[in-house]
Amino acid sequence: MRFHNVCIEAFGYVLPENIVTSAEVEQKLSPLYDKLKLPYGRLELMTGIRERRFWNRGTLPSEGSIKAGEKALERTSLTRDRLQCLIHAAVSRDFLEPATATVVHHALGIPESALVFDLSNACLGFINGMVILASLIESGEISAGMVVAGEHGGPLVETTIARLLSDPAPTREKLKSAFASLTIGSGAAAVILTHTDISKTGHRLLGGASRTASRHNGLCRGGVEGADSALDSDSQPTMKTDSERLLQEGCLVASRTWADAKNNLGWSNEDVDRFFCHQVGTAHRRALFASLELDMNKDYPTVEYLGNMGSVSLPATMAIGIDKGLLKAGQRAALLGIGSGISCCMLGVEW
Repeated sequence: MRFHNVCIEAFGYVLPENIVTSAEVEQKLSPLYDKLKLPYGRLELMTGIRERRFWNRGTLPSEGSIKAGEKALERTSLTRDRLQCLIHAAVSRDFLEPATATVVHHALGIPESALVFDLSNACLGFINGMVILASLIESGEISAGMVVAGEHGGPLVETTIARLLSDPAPTREKLKSAFASLTIGSGAAAVILTHTDISKTGHRLLGGASRTASRHNGLCRGGVEGADSALDSDSQPTMKTDSERLLQEGCLVASRTWADAKNNLGWSNEDVDRFFCHQVGTAHRRALFASLELDMNKDYPTVEYLGNMGSVSLPATMAIGIDKGLLKAGQRAALLGIGSGISCCMLGVEW
């Protein structure tokens, strides 16, 4: 996968104001912790996640997406009438039908002629959206577009806590399979990609590689109670995860994907100045960098205070890192994306 005519024009991101610490989550689970004689502090100790953020109750995923999209537009001189494609790429959606992208498209005032649709691929959806948008630009079909996502993780955490507390026969094993659900946070991110001919930044998206180890699609399964609901404010989502095997198998497919990406880009590990990754937990981060033989000092983690924001984790982390001046002109960055399924996509950027 190579792109010769695609630029990253602007990022936008929004973080909820409501901070929920891991200690507070454990306090809500205190009847279960006491019954199973579990030590408090294990959630932060095992994941490295000190806190995560949630939208106010009743917030729709599109509300965060719209704010992130507006912020991206504020950061570019490109006017919204130039956008020819809008992809909403979150796990969370306002409803099953129509596409949440239509809500965002209407609110942002993007032209009627734009291509508009939802795309979902667990935590990898946003990066997949960037690849599709870049491919449309590279082929000459469009000259500019936006990928946006708003993840609403609060309902999943609340439902998980309620289910654990109402279980008449709780066990440590049941808690273990629900542990990943307690790491989820909320947030929103957007990116605008353009053809090099109209770019004002020259920040090039170079390409990369993707792989899917779909035989492991059962290692993390999420769903929603009720046939007509999605991950909106009223839904009751659940998720069951084999975190240990997901980590092991995820690192294996990540290693193969990174090898492909380096080959396609003509890069070595030493050619990369900065890494921005999907954020799951500190143990996953250490294991990923060890398996890819990469320098962790070049990574920029946010998982300690944002948790796992699903598809938003990687783009929001990159946007925050750019705001902090961590990526300078001429430097190379790698975007290391991975999602349950198991799907992996890694992209190279020349800033």
